[in-house]
Amino acid sequence: MTMKLYFDPHSRSQVAKWMLDEAGVDYEIVTTLIKDKAHKTPEFLKINPAGKLPALVDGRTRVFENAAICMYVAEKFPGKRLAPFPGSPDRGRYLSLMVYSTSQLEPAMGDCLLKIRSNNRARGWTDFEAAKDAVERELGDGPYLFGAQFTAADVMIGSMLIWHRAFGGILNRPKLDAYVNRLRGRPKGMKFG
Repeated sequence: MTMKLYFDPHSRSQVAKWMLDEAGVDYEIVTTLIKDKAHKTPEFLKINPAGKLPALVDGRTRVFENAAICMYVAEKFPGKRLAPFPGSPDRGRYLSLMVYSTSQLEPAMGDCLLKIRSNNRARGWTDFEAAKDAVERELGDGPYLFGAQFTAADVMIGSMLIWHRAFGGILNRPKLDAYVNRLRGRPKGMKFG
């Protein structure tokens, strides 16, 4: 049975599509346009009760949220080497980066793009400059977060930096700009529209 990706080309579901493309697996796109409120129908809410994109259905399994979809695909297809294997020394760092992408980097990037300045530490995430510092440290000498091995962490972290650039943000970090350029240059890299 072919996996189904519930997808709007003008949404965060581009990230899940990038992951599936990098994995080189068969999947079907189920166009779910936000402008038509297709993500709020009772049928879709059975797949993702939050009524958000993306969502992935694989037989009886349903997965929503980009990080969860990326981890699911990486684990389902271990031969694609899109994640360190469970038990490997890099596994903890990989899981941490996957969560960091959504818990720190994405909201900090959103604040930056929307020009929201807050000293409210209760929000739980850092500012974008500190998030970029962390990503630069993790990238090390690259070219990817795990050296020469491209992983789902690159999809998650990289997609945030790609979105930032696409929305007119400027990183002002040569190392991160070069990383984004490498990711954008991948044959199966994230595309827009």
